[in-house]
Amino acid sequence: MNYDTFGGVYPAMCTPFHDDDSIDFQTFRDEVRRLEAAGVDGVVPVGSTGESATLSHDEHVEVVEAAVDAAEDVPVIAGSGSNNTAEALSLSQRSVEAGADGLLLISPYYNKPEQQGFLDHYRAIADAVDVPQVVYNVPGRTGQNIEPETVAELATHENIAGYKAAGGDLNQVGEIVERTRDQAFDVLSGNDGETLPILSVGGTGCISVAANVEPERMGTLVGAALAGDYETARERHHELGPLFRALFWETNPIPVKAALETRGHMSGRLRSPLTDLTAENRERLDALLAEYEAPDRGDEDSEVAEAGR
Repeated sequence: MNYDTFGGVYPAMCTPFHDDDSIDFQTFRDEVRRLEAAGVDGVVPVGSTGESATLSHDEHVEVVEAAVDAAEDVPVIAGSGSNNTAEALSLSQRSVEAGADGLLLISPYYNKPEQQGFLDHYRAIADAVDVPQVVYNVPGRTGQNIEPETVAELATHENIAGYKAAGGDLNQVGEIVERTRDQAFDVLSGNDGETLPILSVGGTGCISVAANVEPERMGTLVGAALAGDYETARERHHELGPLFRALFWETNPIPVKAALETRGHMSGRLRSPLTDLTAENRERLDALLAEYEAPDRGDEDSEVAEAGR
């Protein structure tokens, strides 16, 4: 599958489990098909939301294979990062062999490399694996920030095609867009509540947790903003704001899996050490989800989203 942009909405997919903790591949394939039918621009399996830290390498590759098998017309961007460059390289190579169209590479966590370490890490993978790759900066999970000048240097590599911003610093995101705006390089929101502000300064889309739950509405938000219809985009941003916050009442992906269970899409089961959503938050979340059920504006949202792309 050929594509030249990461623009639009890419759900960061959950990995469903059976009661014995084995992966529920049939449900996962159904989720890929559901999201594609809802109009998303691609899917991102085995990232943080997909509980990749609890998967064996073989399971990781099997999930990528399942996504590729289920997706018909959208790219599969596989999470393949690690704090070990050799391990990230191996996962990246195996993911591409499994059919992934691109890669999402979280920055090395725990080690806390310096900026030169980030350059060396990402270049080693980009030199060896010939698919578009997205640099993923999430200091809250990794303990270290990738600085704008480092991202700008990485953007000069032909295989490093994008940046997922989940650091919460909009000034930094704006600087990265500024430094890379003359290159074929996409800046994507990694925090749903920051998607509209990031699009407003030149971002091209999002890798979204909320899109698992409300893919059409997220499509409208992003599509409208990309089309310059900020009135519609703001309306959807404020409409979805309570959901954006609710999905992080507890550690991701605890709330989003509970939401998908409430909607009947998959079991909310998580692998240890993550635990179920608390009863109090589950009650609050279910009440919130009920508010999004009516009226059904899916057709309208799909039309607006498509018009912006």
